[in-house]
Amino acid sequence: MRDWAKARRARTHHLIELGGLVQKAGLVNLTNDDRATLLGAFLDLANQLQGNTPTLSVDLRTRWRRAGLKAFDADRVSDEALSGPPKHFLSPRDQLP
Repeated sequence: MRDWAKARRARTHHLIELGGLVQKAGLVNLTNDDRATLLGAFLDLANQLQGNTPTLSVDLRTRWRRAGLKAFDADRVSDEALSGPPKHFLSPRDQLP
């Protein structure tokens, strides 16, 4: 595969993951899938991170990161409760033949 095709595939994968985060956060439903509202919200976030608001951008990043990690952990725990721990966490004697 050519380098430009690999780069395009990687970029597409990255954009799909970002869209999944928007969905996972519930923003699609909360905004009734209104793209202008979503873009406005993202622009507001960008302004906050650039320091154009009274709240320090470092504080926001830290708070958002903690909330995101907590949500990922909750999803992982929920998934494990439904299907059991991933196979790589099972000892060889615990794995089914």
